[in-house]
Amino acid sequence: MFDSGDAVPRRPPASPIDGGADTPAVTRLLHLATGVAAVATLYFGKTVLVPITLAILLAFVLAPVVNLLRRRHLPRPIAVAMTMALALGLIGGLGVIVVGQAATLADDAPRYARTIEAKVESVRDYAARRTASFTREFESKTRSTGARKAAQERSRAVTTPKTPGTAPVPVEVHQPEPSPFALAMAVITPILAPLEVFIIVMVITTFILFEREDLRDRFIRVFGSSDLHRTTLAMDDAGARLSRYFLAQLAVNTAFGTIIWAGLFVIGVPSAGLWGIVAGLLRFIPYIGPFLGAAPPLALAAAIDPGWTVVGHVALLFVIVEPIIGYVVEPLLYGRSTGLSPISVLVAALFWTWVWGPVGLVLSTPLTLCLVVLGRHVASLEFFDVLLGDRPPLTPLEMFYQRILGSDPEEALDLAEVLIEDQPLREFYDRTARATLLLAAADLRRGAMTVDKARHIADATLAMVHYFEDHDIAPPPTGSRPPASWGRDDAVICVAGRGAFDITVAAMAAQLLRRRGFGAVHVSGADPTALANDPRLPAAGIVCLVHLGLVGNPAHLRFLARRVTALAPGVPMIVGCWQNDEAVHAEALGAARNVDSLSAMVTACVTLANATNLAPTPAVRALPG
Repeated sequence: MFDSGDAVPRRPPASPIDGGADTPAVTRLLHLATGVAAVATLYFGKTVLVPITLAILLAFVLAPVVNLLRRRHLPRPIAVAMTMALALGLIGGLGVIVVGQAATLADDAPRYARTIEAKVESVRDYAARRTASFTREFESKTRSTGARKAAQERSRAVTTPKTPGTAPVPVEVHQPEPSPFALAMAVITPILAPLEVFIIVMVITTFILFEREDLRDRFIRVFGSSDLHRTTLAMDDAGARLSRYFLAQLAVNTAFGTIIWAGLFVIGVPSAGLWGIVAGLLRFIPYIGPFLGAAPPLALAAAIDPGWTVVGHVALLFVIVEPIIGYVVEPLLYGRSTGLSPISVLVAALFWTWVWGPVGLVLSTPLTLCLVVLGRHVASLEFFDVLLGDRPPLTPLEMFYQRILGSDPEEALDLAEVLIEDQPLREFYDRTARATLLLAAADLRRGAMTVDKARHIADATLAMVHYFEDHDIAPPPTGSRPPASWGRDDAVICVAGRGAFDITVAAMAAQLLRRRGFGAVHVSGADPTALANDPRLPAAGIVCLVHLGLVGNPAHLRFLARRVTALAPGVPMIVGCWQNDEAVHAEALGAARNVDSLSAMVTACVTLANATNLAPTPAVRALPG
């Protein structure tokens, strides 16, 4: 469910620029101004930008075909010409089908209109009859009141005398008969604008396919010449992803339209080819596209059948086909999602519809997907991936730390249960829980966290550790285990340092050791007197000295190590849970070894237990009195 990899942010933050205290504010204002300018350009420049955008998206769809022909050793001009001829042929064929089907439908439109009027009238009569039964009682109660009001109105009525005068002269306005040229222009003018856009899109697409490498080089020169390798990889990856997605979406929607075409033809709906093409095209619109595609054939089915049988068959066709396409075919072709979050798809549809109208609604998902892909490769555009992408905005470590900082520890516990479903408990403790406490320790050292808040975090994390003591989670690995004699109580003592979170990490270590087969407990080393009076320490088989987030080799660590060595002479000692960038020399502390993770501590204990011939001696406890 979550990536169990290294819990680190995806990209390190950029170092601040020395430019005065007002630099972040100025930068934010510049970003805001840039965003406003970009939106204004999209809105007011849609006449120019829409054809260019359509051409770029069409080039993404046709580029794999050109590459396929190029691999057949065809020259680029021939490959592009053949690809464009194929695209024009498909578009022209669909246009011929649509015009023919629409002409056939127009001839029978009056008959369909009469059928729909009759059906609407029957529905209206039925509704009126049903409503009458509920209103009779109400009408009987209000009839007397209505009669009195009618009498009052008649008494107030005043007859207005007609003013004598001459009769009005009727005036008729006749429009002149339109000339043949006017008739031709009335027919051609609505077609000219779409035809002009179509020609521009085809020309730009052809140019992009011809100059694809040159355009890519210019883009690299503008945006990424300082890191040629990474920019080239990013562009190749983005182009391949977008081409695969657009081709898969085109194939899915074509299959959807073809199935609807065949289904409507079998049912007997007129102009089935037209409605199949319309349904396939409208399915490019996210969420509402299938419903819009189902509306015309449903209305036509109601027009051709006096009853409701054909309407039911058409509705059943869409209800069966759309879930199969959406939840079975699409996940097999390009995964369970487009890489966009559901809310971003809706917001993008509203935004692009506002900016570019119906064309923007159709292009909203492809355009938003382009922005997300760019955000995953271009650092300055990463916010698109964060806001619009479907990846978790925070890493598991960041999410856990954010929840553990909150006032409700139940949220952190819920997230921990989700995380350990996909990883062993020891990995969760090392990669998430212990790393979270390291962040908290760093915040405490630099004054960004209060002592009370640190105590709250330690208590919440310790409660989580206790919760997982008997929790039904994945068992530990079946590798080497200690001898059975090490399963007695207090065989391993985990001594926590004096840090705010050391006792919590010691509890994690003891729990992992118990799950491996050791008898392990954790104690606090912050109080030297209590540690000296603990009878379990001298009889332990292994002592684990647990600290967290220390820098360097502080004096109190050396003091605690010498005290443990004096209280448990001859007992092997393991020092662990250090910052990776600050190595602690085990020899200087008199320890057998030092480790940098809880998993390594457990492994070291198993190794020492199997290498020790003598089992740990049971603790001798003093009797009272």
